Amino acid sequence: MSTQGNVILEQNFTPPDEDSLGVGPDPEAEYQELLKRICAASVTRRFEAYRDIAWDDPEMRVDPDDSRWELSEDHPLGATGWYQSQPAGIRSRIGLNLSAGFCYTGRIFEGILSRGLLRFAATQPHNSLEYRFAYHEVIEEAHHSLMFQEFVNRSGMPVPVVDDEFVQGSSGVAEFGTTFPEMLFIYALGGEDPIDYVQREDHRKGSTRPPLIQRISQIHIVEEARHVAFARSYLRLNVPKLNDERRTEMSLAVPVILGEMSKRMMQPPEHIITTYDIPQDVIDEAFTNNPVHRHVVVASLAKVRDLCEELGLMTTEARELWRQAGLLPD
Repeated sequence: MSTQGNVILEQNFTPPDEDSLGVGPDPEAEYQELLKRICAASVTRRFEAYRDIAWDDPEMRVDPDDSRWELSEDHPLGATGWYQSQPAGIRSRIGLNLSAGFCYTGRIFEGILSRGLLRFAATQPHNSLEYRFAYHEVIEEAHHSLMFQEFVNRSGMPVPVVDDEFVQGSSGVAEFGTTFPEMLFIYALGGEDPIDYVQREDHRKGSTRPPLIQRISQIHIVEEARHVAFARSYLRLNVPKLNDERRTEMSLAVPVILGEMSKRMMQPPEHIITTYDIPQDVIDEAFTNNPVHRHVVVASLAKVRDLCEELGLMTTEARELWRQAGLLPD
């Protein structure tokens, strides 16, 4: 493991505050300053999947019977009587399979975003900081995908197969990099904010999950702080420049994108429900009709929701869509 990694991710890990990278009173100047800082950080605070994770250390071995994979009682599914009644080995395997499933989903999301970023970079001046940072982010997302997939491989857990319909839909998202980059960066926040919130909460609570998933989470948090800072700053600078038609289109699309992305990032995929024969009433109890889970979803989107308010995207019609999607606080 690199010295660089040990310095940044010491035992008492404190997640970086991406809000400290935001845009100030002079949007153009602060935006360019932000780009300089995050480009520099992508050189000095960067990680590689196979350099900065000690995959073959004994403590990093993935054991499906390790009780640390079990879901805590404050997890929506872990709190259910059904889950708590399962044998220890099933409880740990469900927890491990959920981690593997979310890593797999993250890998797919990172790939779609990277394709969009490459399209976005192609529209930027080649000597611009936007062009440079887009490539820094693609490199970082590629290493995230490698570490996510390596974890899936070592877990031995089943993951879903990507179908043709999803592939076609993802191509449309990637095209936003060329045709509507503001929408691409809303998609980015829709995927990054919920999982970042969950990971930060785990570290805040002092989670005792196995070291391998902790290490992956730490690396992801450090680098995603740059990615979300760029996305938010780009939106702050460029959404006000959109014409009325585009702003309306965006305001109505945002709650749909965020609703779909939060489900993918924060609820178990169908293959896990099928693999462990989780009854539908348990899923309803844990997720669909659970006010605690809904509160977590709403909290995970608080920053992007505030950003939409700031940018005038929370029109009356848009707010109703947010409400219908269950994304507004009570």
